[in-house]
Amino acid sequence: MSFKGKKILFISPRFFNYEVAIVEKLTELGAEVDFFDERPSNSIFSKGIIRVNPKLYKSQINKYYQSIQNKIKGNTYDYFLLIKGESIPFEFLEEFHSNHPKTKKIFYTYDSVHEYPKFKDLMNYFDKNISFEPSDVKEYSFLFRPLFYLNTYQRNENYDRKFDIVFIGSAHTDRYIIGEKVNQIAKDLKLKTYFYYYIPSKLTYYFKKIFDQNFKRFDLDKLSFDKLTHEQISDIYSNSFAVLDINKPFQLGLSMRTFDTLASSKKLITTNHEIKKYPIYNPNNILVIDRDNVEIDLDFFKNEFEAYDKNVIYKMSLESWLEDVIINDRIEYWDSVIESILDQ
Repeated sequence: MSFKGKKILFISPRFFNYEVAIVEKLTELGAEVDFFDERPSNSIFSKGIIRVNPKLYKSQINKYYQSIQNKIKGNTYDYFLLIKGESIPFEFLEEFHSNHPKTKKIFYTYDSVHEYPKFKDLMNYFDKNISFEPSDVKEYSFLFRPLFYLNTYQRNENYDRKFDIVFIGSAHTDRYIIGEKVNQIAKDLKLKTYFYYYIPSKLTYYFKKIFDQNFKRFDLDKLSFDKLTHEQISDIYSNSFAVLDINKPFQLGLSMRTFDTLASSKKLITTNHEIKKYPIYNPNNILVIDRDNVEIDLDFFKNEFEAYDKNVIYKMSLESWLEDVIINDRIEYWDSVIESILDQ
């Protein structure tokens, strides 16, 4: 089965233009996509209210989703893909099901139930529920499907090694604290580094400082307010030996950075110990560090990256992700992986 001629309703938060890449790839594969942002607004105020107490924003949310209902009224869809669903009202899902009973409804989350308990209730409205988080797969019976890389990152050419370790990512949780530990240790070892902590604005910084104790230790001068494009990030990766990944402390699923890095043919340094349970784990390519006791083994920098089998690379691709999430009834390759992960 292919995407050619399929009509897809896609609702997702905007997350570093990955949602744009999804729409572009589906269109390239022959699908017709109607995309809507999952949030009524992406202002720091709106995001904060939706995260802390969405009831305070309920009228705006309901009005926004009613406008979506009006726009899609009369349309027929083969598939409805929802990613995350932090703000989507249950009433919208009930009405959509009533108006589109034959549409296959799919829910995918790249966050954990621990962080978003609403996900447990969202599952009741979908034919297929998928998570990247192994612990949620075990506890709540999600299907398992890790994230993907963008083709922008898939490079194999020779490179000018300007940096030994790079980190580019949003400032959240203990990420800055661990990043600075790695940065200092790397400099002590005479390794060249590039660290870029992104935050949307100073207002965001001060807002988060109220709710997140970790932000009290952030150095505002080390934060950047300009979001880098994937092309810019890929260019930096291309001149680097290894990329640092710092997962959220309560999250075990593999980040998008994991796959973007390996697709770039770059080594990965990560705080996520769970990666050792995945078939992509190769100690030559991946160094796992302890977030509570950071140590860097210089031997890791002596050998070059070992290329993965083409089939493994494809399984990490966006196209393969779309096939598994939308088309395939079972996700056979990753079914066997999750069985192995949960057995360990």
